[in-house]
Amino acid sequence: MTLIEIFTDHIRNRKSLKTYVEIRKTIPTRGEFNDETLIQAEEDLQRLKQEDEEIYELMYETLEAYYAQDAGHYVEYPINFVREILKIYQCNVPAKKVYEQYKRGLDHHIHDSC
Repeated sequence: MTLIEIFTDHIRNRKSLKTYVEIRKTIPTRGEFNDETLIQAEEDLQRLKQEDEEIYELMYETLEAYYAQDAGHYVEYPINFVREILKIYQCNVPAKKVYEQYKRGLDHHIHDSC
């Protein structure tokens, strides 16, 4: 598996990003995020799950909707998901607002998949 496939697996299957950080240390390829950012994202995901489980579930549902829509940018879907999660606590954007903005992205009709 490639690094992005492992990352995608961890995001889509709600596996710990802390585990992913350890796995990727064995692969000589750079990822999109540094270790500290991934660990922070995992902590933010767990915090969101405890503080607002509904938004937590809706964020994952929206991620799966991106995959179902298949606009040809499958590598970006898990990366963008992590960026959105980080906005909630690192940029102090309300979780509901982040979710609404993330979901609105599904309405963009630029499809360039094969």
